[in-house]
Amino acid sequence: MKSTLSKLLPHLLAVLVLFVLAALYASPSLQGKVLGMHDIQQAQAGAQELNEFHKATGRWALWTNSMFSGMPAYMVAGDYPYTFVGKTVSIALSIIPEAIRIIFLMMLGMYILLTTMGVRRWLAVVGALAFAFGSYNMIFIKAGHVSKMYALAYMPGILAGVMLALRERYWIGGAVTALFVCLELAANHLQITYYFALALVPYIIMETIVQIKEGRLKNLITAGVVLAIAAAVGVGSYGGRLMVTLDYTKETTRGTSELSLPKPAAPGAAAAANTQNGLDYNYAFEYSYGIGETLTLLIPRVYGGASAEPLTTDSEIYKIMTQRGMDPAQAKQIVENGFYTYWGGLPINGGPAYAGAVVLFLFVLGLFIVNTRVKWWIAGATILMLFIAWGSNFSAFGNFMFDHFPLYNKFRAVTMTLSIVQFLVALLAVLAVQTLIDRKPTFAELRPALLASVALTGGLALLVWLLGPSIMELRKPNESVQLGQMFGDPAFGTEVLRALVEDRGSLLRSDSLRTLIFVLIAAALVWLYVTNKIKETILIVGLGVIAYFDLFFVDKRYFNNKDFSSKSEAQARITPTPVDEQILQDKGLSYRVLDNRGYFMSDASVSYFHKSLGGYHAAKLKRYSELMEYALPKNFMGVINMLNAKYVIQRDPQTNQDVVQQNPEALGNAWFVQNYRLVPNANEEMKAMETLNPKQTAVIDQRYADDLKGLTSIQSDSTNSIKLVAYEPDRMKYESKAGSEQLAVFSEIFYKGNTDWKSFIDGKEVPHIRVDYLLRGLRVPAGTHTIEFKFDPPVWKKGMTIDLISNIALILLVIAGVVIEVRKR
Repeated sequence: MKSTLSKLLPHLLAVLVLFVLAALYASPSLQGKVLGMHDIQQAQAGAQELNEFHKATGRWALWTNSMFSGMPAYMVAGDYPYTFVGKTVSIALSIIPEAIRIIFLMMLGMYILLTTMGVRRWLAVVGALAFAFGSYNMIFIKAGHVSKMYALAYMPGILAGVMLALRERYWIGGAVTALFVCLELAANHLQITYYFALALVPYIIMETIVQIKEGRLKNLITAGVVLAIAAAVGVGSYGGRLMVTLDYTKETTRGTSELSLPKPAAPGAAAAANTQNGLDYNYAFEYSYGIGETLTLLIPRVYGGASAEPLTTDSEIYKIMTQRGMDPAQAKQIVENGFYTYWGGLPINGGPAYAGAVVLFLFVLGLFIVNTRVKWWIAGATILMLFIAWGSNFSAFGNFMFDHFPLYNKFRAVTMTLSIVQFLVALLAVLAVQTLIDRKPTFAELRPALLASVALTGGLALLVWLLGPSIMELRKPNESVQLGQMFGDPAFGTEVLRALVEDRGSLLRSDSLRTLIFVLIAAALVWLYVTNKIKETILIVGLGVIAYFDLFFVDKRYFNNKDFSSKSEAQARITPTPVDEQILQDKGLSYRVLDNRGYFMSDASVSYFHKSLGGYHAAKLKRYSELMEYALPKNFMGVINMLNAKYVIQRDPQTNQDVVQQNPEALGNAWFVQNYRLVPNANEEMKAMETLNPKQTAVIDQRYADDLKGLTSIQSDSTNSIKLVAYEPDRMKYESKAGSEQLAVFSEIFYKGNTDWKSFIDGKEVPHIRVDYLLRGLRVPAGTHTIEFKFDPPVWKKGMTIDLISNIALILLVIAGVVIEVRKR
């Protein structure tokens, strides 16, 4: 025990240093402040109905009506009761404020990998900060992409486990792999997991080939079996979430569409339905990094930085505004709040993917001097991740992967692979320093590699500093016209663009010079070490300090203390407005609200207080998205009426104040139609929806014709009634009264009808059908009846069983791995 503790103590000290670095960066968290993260705020709004229901009943509903008129709740919030391992880790880490926690976990994961690879302890600390403080990671944290960050944090642990198993440390390798696969899936960001798997597969193939050549087939087979079991246990530990996600995906914009109509040119139609089994190509590659823009890995603001960077009163933009008579105070406010400095191809850019001048210099040096095979994997994986990030800008590769590679067309925003690039760059950078220390080359031996590395990084920065403004465009297409429209004067727009290009050139040159200086300092430290002028410790500490400050000050441009606010201020953001208060006076069991102030399909703010027609989620139901894109613009009132939009929030253009209007035509929770119309396919169904009066007529796909046999005519009567009498998010009860058989339409989303959503009349299960493209319809017999809908997905039950078995297996595997490893050592 004493021996074990003596070995652990230095690592605990290193981990403490990592925690301190994380805490220093996000120090407002220690004062109780929180980040106003956009995505987190949207997620909280979407989950509010579920949270309130859980507080009131102790039960997590499996369906929610808070967003998009209804969707599975397990895609929004809830509990996976048998995920013991993930829950335990989450509870243990919850004592750390989230911003600090994310940065710390990213460093900790990298530290575990590097020490597993035999890297010196303090050099592993340097590598950990080099990975965590890559600027894209900090930008993601600010934006609230929390699940993405956790997925990135656990990646290195998976690689560490794989390496241990391939080195014949089977038990601990299997345990570490299974544990980190579990945590990776707990992070719930399958896109990062998918991209990391793409990067990891070449490493496993490389090791397989090498071990076969070396005659180590037995070791290879044993390691393969261990890793397969570990992966299965790790995946199974969150098998429930994975199963329901894959099951849901088939019904979303990532699934197959039945429509083949021409796409309407409507605002916000990027996620249009399509006939492919996956996302629309343009939508998937909307965020593609420019090939030239990859230079931001070395020079942060070579493409202008974020979409709007703060400028000073020394900027050309400020000067031109004041020269044209603008009030200096107003001009100052405009430039200090941020002007359009970014000139790359991304629609919106939170900041550059800066890997660090020092880190990238060491990465390039590693390409020359690291002599292990892992270098070739890192180089190849880096190129692969860059190819993916380029998306439509490298269409030959992007199109091939999109059309032929499994699951590739389920994801968008390919630029997120740049975070994996930052991981790979940091990894090889550390191995370069480790190689210097292990081999101790003379300056004569190192000189060609050192000069080449300085030339490829510092020399490139020098070239951009000298010639960048003259050889780079520094403007977007049609930007002069856009600025002219913004200021209401085409001539002034031309002048503003000219000044803006000057400011972009200044940013480019200042950051190029900055990069050059950091590269030269790093190269000088390496030269001092190989010429025996400084010791190993000074080299590691020196490189760590300059790499940290290099990344720190760039990161603070985009994620800094100003982004934190007190909890009271954060709470104030979700306080009901006067408009919300007005709507909340309606105590009806269930009705919906349309937020017409912007594009409601990408904003969940209203969902915090109301059931909304819109929302914010990466995976919307395909049929719902299609209806909003094709039919809503042509039949606005018909669509919102059938979705029971009882209230519409708008912004008064005269007063710029929010107002709410009650929609007297909203059809309520359910109604009897006077007739129905059968159509042969989805195209005809959608065309009918563009002119439909849903109060009178239901449009039904021909596939449900058998369910309607005998219902040839419907007798309407003013005394007929159907109403909602009891509401829970995943259970609804209605009472109907009619003198003859009726066809009822329910303002609820049809989702996997009769398997997941089940319908009952007087306690007896009966089938329901899809009507009006996405609502539920039901034949209701004459008389007085109780109708119920219950959401009871079979995939959920299967998933919970897999969770339970796999988590027990994971706990046993981790215990066995640790005990056996300790005994061996």
